[in-house]
Order: sequence, then structure tokens, then C-alpha cells
Amino acid sequence: MIKGSIVALITPFDEEGRVNYSRLRELIDFHIEKGTDGILVLGTTGETPALTEEEQEEIVRVSIEQSSGRVPIIANSGTNNTEKSLDRSLRFERLGADGLLVITPYYNKPNRAGMIEHFYRIADNVSVPVYIYNVPSRTGICISADIVEELSKHPNIAGIKEASGDMSYVAKLSELISDDFSIYSGNDDITIAIMSMGGAGAVSVWANLMPEKVHEMTHAYLEGRQDDARKLQLRYLKLVNAMFCETNPVPVKEMMNMAGMDVGGCRLPLGRISSANRRVLASLMDEYDLR
Repeated sequence: MIKGSIVALITPFDEEGRVNYSRLRELIDFHIEKGTDGILVLGTTGETPALTEEEQEEIVRVSIEQSSGRVPIIANSGTNNTEKSLDRSLRFERLGADGLLVITPYYNKPNRAGMIEHFYRIADNVSVPVYIYNVPSRTGICISADIVEELSKHPNIAGIKEASGDMSYVAKLSELISDDFSIYSGNDDITIAIMSMGGAGAVSVWANLMPEKVHEMTHAYLEGRQDDARKLQLRYLKLVNAMFCETNPVPVKEMMNMAGMDVGGCRLPLGRISSANRRVLASLMDEYDLR
């Protein structure tokens, strides 16, 4: 079980819009040096739908090679096509991924039996842990708590990245699942609230910019210093909320570039941030002394 801060890593691009693998290596080292507990590649924040299959595989390979076992590397292998998801999962496992994130199938709108069989098909055929990814704002479907309960009984399905933003749903999950199944916050603004319901930590967009603070906050809670954790959550809440003023990862990449991290822009269909929102982000960067 990974506890603490797992960064939902951005994908850096160069000036020509190509994946910047040398910057990716630097980001892996940066996160390890700053205390990040795990690294997720090819997630929503990584702009995976805009990457080719070859780029995705190379990102996984480079990330695993650069980490060299220092922190776990989780690769998002899920799609809305079960066999394609299985193929990616097997390829990423062969490359050495420590875990696999599998999104709830989007567009197809699977029924109960199909949803369960989709995850079973992958978990039955890989040996690394599988994590469910619930993000209804992107997929249009929220996996029901009773299906998560059923999936949590599979020996190879280890947890869920929960990004619905619904604390009632999180409470229901916590009631239904066992202690060896991990819930990770997928919403940076309510990480401590989710941890108070038994969450193991966060899969964090915010950690791209401030990995040491997300690590500090989550571990303060895990170590019983709940008041310290709560104060950190609230201190940076305005900054965290601003990271979602436009579609993720447009704002966080803009802020990283402002901080001198040189990660490039986003690939279409994600466009440039608006001038008004850029001014807001610039003001917050100054307020929090991040430049």
C-alpha cells in the first residue's frame, strides 16, 4: 500500500510540441528529491488522449528507468475498450510498472456486469496491483459503491483514485470496503477530508508544483497531526482551486512554467489559458512566493 502523496505527473513538451523526455527525467528526480511517495504517469493530468501509443510506452519506460526503484511508478493503462486496456496493461507491466490505474470505461456506459468484468479481465491477467480510477466529470459515469465493494474483493485490485468530489460517496465507500483496499483523493481541495474517512493519501495535481507540501500535509495526517494537516490544506486552498480555473492540466502547466520548470504547453484540443486567468495565476504565484 502506497501512503501519502502520489503525483499525477504532467507530460512535458518541447517548443515543437514533442514529448520532452529529458525534462521528464528531471521531473522524476525532482519528485523523488522532494519526498513524493509515488508517481502516476499517463493520467488525465498527463494528457494521455493526446499521446500516441509509442509515446505512452516510452514515457512509461523512461519513468521506470529514471526512478530506478526509488519510488513506485503507476501507469494509467485504462481506456473504454477492454481488450485495448488489457494490452496496454500487459505492456506496461512488462516494462516494470509497479501498478496500473484503470479508468471506468467512458462513452460505452457499461452495465453492472460489464463494469465488473472489465476490471476483472485486467486484474486476472496481470500480477501488479490494479487501481480503479473514478472521475465522473471526465467519463460521464460514476462507478457505484456496491460495484467498488465487489471489485475490492479481487486479490489484485488494490484501491481507487476517487475524483467525484462527493464526500457522501466517499463515506459509503469507506463503510463498504476492507482496510487493505486504499482510497486515494483525486481532488486536491478535499484530500484531508477524504483521509479523515480512511483515505491513504492523494493522487495530486497540486504536487506537480509543490510536491514537498503535499507530502508534508498527507504525512502530517498519517502521523496523527491532523490539525497541522488541516491548516496546510486550508492555507493553500485558494492556490489549489485556481489550478482548476480551466481544464486540467492547462493551469498547472502554466504555473509550472511561471516557476521556471519549463514543461511546455498543452497539446490540442487543450488550448492556451485565457489572459484573465493567467493574471490570476501570476498574482497567486507572487502571493505564495513561488517564482
